[in-house]
Amino acid sequence: MQRMNYAYKTESSYCDWVKRFIKFSQMQSRDELFEGAEGKVEVFLTDLVVEQNVAASTQNQAFNALVFLYKEVLKRPLENVRATRSRKQPRIPVVLSVREVKKIFAQLTGVNALMVSLLYGGGLRISELVRLRVQDVDFDCCQITVRDGKGKRDRVTPLAKKAIPILQAHITQRKMTHKQDLIDGFGGVYLPNALAKKYPNADKKFGWQYVFASRNIATDPRTNVERRHHIDQSAVNKAIKVAVGKCRSIDKKVSAHTFRHSFATHLLQTGTDIRTIQGLLGHSDLQTTMIYTHVLKQSRQGVVSPLDKL
Repeated sequence: MQRMNYAYKTESSYCDWVKRFIKFSQMQSRDELFEGAEGKVEVFLTDLVVEQNVAASTQNQAFNALVFLYKEVLKRPLENVRATRSRKQPRIPVVLSVREVKKIFAQLTGVNALMVSLLYGGGLRISELVRLRVQDVDFDCCQITVRDGKGKRDRVTPLAKKAIPILQAHITQRKMTHKQDLIDGFGGVYLPNALAKKYPNADKKFGWQYVFASRNIATDPRTNVERRHHIDQSAVNKAIKVAVGKCRSIDKKVSAHTFRHSFATHLLQTGTDIRTIQGLLGHSDLQTTMIYTHVLKQSRQGVVSPLDKL
């Protein structure tokens, strides 16, 4: 998976699904993976839906992991897997009002406020935020380039002018930290797509460093190299949870992804074209973006209740 440039998160997820499949099927040897493979996969995937009531996306992830196992590892592609498919429909996303966004921001400070500003101001996924590199921030054009987003696609999204002074100050501080890391014998960073071999010294260039780096030097689980990784996603969601907890009037379940949903919905409310929003979010299918039109239809900007006309 590393040779094929799969993300570490995908690698961990696929390995976990393979382990669950083997445990569920009570396999004791490698040979059992080949015996009645399609039937075992069908039973496993069906159990996920019937007994565990998982969402379609979860079942698809499990299926993709097993397809990879049999095709790329065992060299024995699966054929005609006919498992019961999950019929759970995608839920309408939780969206914050502009007033609620302001209330949450009022409870955030420092780097936490900056990170949430980029989530909401640019519609970033949390994985895109934490993996943001210094060189992908363009202050002159007020934009952020998202590299290798979902589906391995690049895209450009806006950088709010309000966030620029704070982000510039943060990057200046990051540069000081990076200089100290170099003095201490570190300063390298993970480079994707074998760029470390193509450009041997690029990993220590400041432009390649993560904007939001972790506090401590850590060992890379793939290479055992000690270096400063990006901040963990859990730290971002924890900061959001604490901030929302201080807003007594907000009872919605809010996560980092809620700000992405709010970004899209608020743009739609102010007249931004749905195709433009699709591009900003990095959706390959317009139908995925259309979910935000359903959010508006159910809001006060949609159908007026007959009670209000009495």
